[in-house]
Amino acid sequence: MRLAVFCLFVTCFAPITPLQAASEGDTLQQIARTAKIRIGYREAEPPFSYQLPNGEVTGFSTDLCRTISEDIRKKLKLDRLDLEYVKATPATRFILIRSGQIDIECAATTNNSERRKIVDFSYPNFMTSTQFLSRRQDNLKILADLAGRSVTSASGTVNIEQLNAINREKNLNISVMPTKTNEEAFELVVAGKASAFVMDGILLAALAATSENPNLYALSEETLSAPEPYGLVFRRDDPAFKAAVNESLKQIFAGPAIHDLYEKWFTKPIPPNSMNLNLPMAATLKQAYEHPSEYRD
Repeated sequence: MRLAVFCLFVTCFAPITPLQAASEGDTLQQIARTAKIRIGYREAEPPFSYQLPNGEVTGFSTDLCRTISEDIRKKLKLDRLDLEYVKATPATRFILIRSGQIDIECAATTNNSERRKIVDFSYPNFMTSTQFLSRRQDNLKILADLAGRSVTSASGTVNIEQLNAINREKNLNISVMPTKTNEEAFELVVAGKASAFVMDGILLAALAATSENPNLYALSEETLSAPEPYGLVFRRDDPAFKAAVNESLKQIFAGPAIHDLYEKWFTKPIPPNSMNLNLPMAATLKQAYEHPSEYRD
């Protein structure tokens, strides 16, 4: 009994750690106290978030979060704000957000109703549809072409859920091969161990473009989804932080900055190998920038 009372006393009066504080929904207070913001990134998800050979973290989403971080620094009247980059994968990103190890994930994460039950999202910053990538020589263009074949996708993604649902609905008898990362899934197609890789079309295009011979691969003509939005991700029930992020994005979207940023990452050569996606801004994305609002599917 005495031990229990002592433990209760220690628990009640022990100082709150930054990790505990983050989980209680006061991210701005934590940032003000530590002068640090923790940004989730991906090792290889160009052009949104990836790591250069020299270790630098870069990408479209990363640039957005750097601007947001500077706006937060000014809002909190801090002399400086350190940016700490924390590696995340499709399988770990929500765990890292919910546990307080990441303040904001800046990569390519689809916003949908199921995910909003466990995390929160910023205004949409990109739109894409689910497609599949295959070897051009196999001539796979539509979903029916995948019947009876082995198809891969990364665990923890919307895409593998869509693939499984369509497989059941259309009785395609596809053998689904989950992987930990997009790179592993792409390598299965390269090696001929999987007939196709299901993922966001923009990410598939980037993976093909950065391969040794991009002409060997083709994107499907048919999509597995309507255009869906990406958003920056942070903890639920933290309205002050969410408002700060969205206000910063609103300012970026309202001026020339978003067009310059888009051109930088989607219509010009990007490091480290001067890959150019040559992807003009779609009308749906332009509208999302002109009228930023919370996405509710």
